Amino acid sequence: MKAKSIAAKSRNNQSEGAPATRALAEIQLRRASVRITKARVKVLAALLGANRAFSHHEVQDTFADMDRVTLYRALDCLIEARLAHKIAGDDRIFRYSAGTDQAAHENASHAEFQPAQHQHGHFKCTRCAKVFCLERSGTESTPGTLSGAAERQLALRRQLQGELQLTLGDGFQSHDIELTIKGWCADCVH
Repeated sequence: MKAKSIAAKSRNNQSEGAPATRALAEIQLRRASVRITKARVKVLAALLGANRAFSHHEVQDTFADMDRVTLYRALDCLIEARLAHKIAGDDRIFRYSAGTDQAAHENASHAEFQPAQHQHGHFKCTRCAKVFCLERSGTESTPGTLSGAAERQLALRRQLQGELQLTLGDGFQSHDIELTIKGWCADCVH
């Protein structure tokens, strides 16, 4: 079964949200001091409107009119600006997702939205090969405060990073930790 294109997925999830998503993409590009191009806005808006990570091929299918090199350059620029992130799969296929927390994206006004760092895990379905970003729970609290669940999650993340750093030994320093949970997604379970 062929995966739906990002644009089709976005239309199904946000029938009238496309202009708002494009506007949000432009705001993020400006705040990241990235030159705004049609390709960058289109690609970032599509990633922001998606509920999972997409392979380069899926993104390319969505923007069939866009040159492949232009698409690669747009994705590379978004990654460098930390507006998107690249997920390496064990199937040797890179997938791309907006580099934001979805809850923050949904709850923040356009004026106060800031892209978040890529500090979350991923879930890969071993049946359909879709990859989903695991969002932090407890982010619905008011700005500047964390809920109890979010505080516990942050403490656990720091503890895990500290323990993993100790396993590296002298002279080594980590700069990134990737976590991928594998199993069956909700669609494949049913």
